[in-house]
Amino acid sequence: AIILRTGIKITEELLSKAENLLTISRTGGGVDNVDLESATKHGIIVTSSLGVNTVSVVEHTMALILAVSKCIVLLDSEVRKGNFKIRYKNLPVDICGKTIGIVGFGRIGSGVADKCRYSFNMKVLAYDPFLPSERKREFENWVRFCELDELFGEADIISIHLPLNNQTKGMIDKKYISLMKTGAIIVNTSRGGVINERDLTEALSKKKIAGAGLDVFENEPPDPSNPLLKLDNVVLTPHSAALTKECVRRMAVSAVERVLMVFEGKMPPNIVNPEVLNLPKWKHLKR
Repeated sequence: AIILRTGIKITEELLSKAENLLTISRTGGGVDNVDLESATKHGIIVTSSLGVNTVSVVEHTMALILAVSKCIVLLDSEVRKGNFKIRYKNLPVDICGKTIGIVGFGRIGSGVADKCRYSFNMKVLAYDPFLPSERKREFENWVRFCELDELFGEADIISIHLPLNNQTKGMIDKKYISLMKTGAIIVNTSRGGVINERDLTEALSKKKIAGAGLDVFENEPPDPSNPLLKLDNVVLTPHSAALTKECVRRMAVSAVERVLMVFEGKMPPNIVNPEVLNLPKWKHLKR
């Protein structure tokens, strides 16, 4: 078995040599660092810790929303330089009563929506074409599901919660960023590759949008020459939304438990390549 963290890529080259490998168990929710097609071909069950990190990532998302809106990092830096008069520029803005647009309405996206609605009385827009209609009906009293261009044009805050795959790579580009209000901010705690970083950087540097909070990047770690590192209207964290003391423990325990289930001939939860179960070698799993 392999218990896999985010920074390591599992490729066909590796899997073709792992003759005795039964399962790959991710400590996180994303599996974009695993060649799923290859894993399935080699009869390897791949599982994720989906749901285990929800609370931590929701909290981190809210922290970034507040840090960007309240200019926390900039104001902290200015105070340390002795510029206490920065307070008179009235830079922070309130988020209470504003409109948030959530792209990807799974566990984390809906969790952020819940915090924004009930803690800050915000209006909630959402885009998720893959969310079943019955799930959408659960939120019909306080969430308005709409198209992506409408969401980007109306929201004061945009929060991205998308997996990285062939459909979402570079999905948030100039076409949508150009629709944002000049006072709007965007936050991404999912995967850096879903946003076209060059287009976002251009909008931020030219002040076409107010700011961004990014926990993830197209390339990690970001290159020292990345212009995002020099912008004072961006708050950056090192892909650490789920790396709280509590969440790291939960993810590790969950990953080990799923491995043990496979070893014991039991069906583990959160299998991301369920077609592998059609192979004769897995017919014995207790379902």
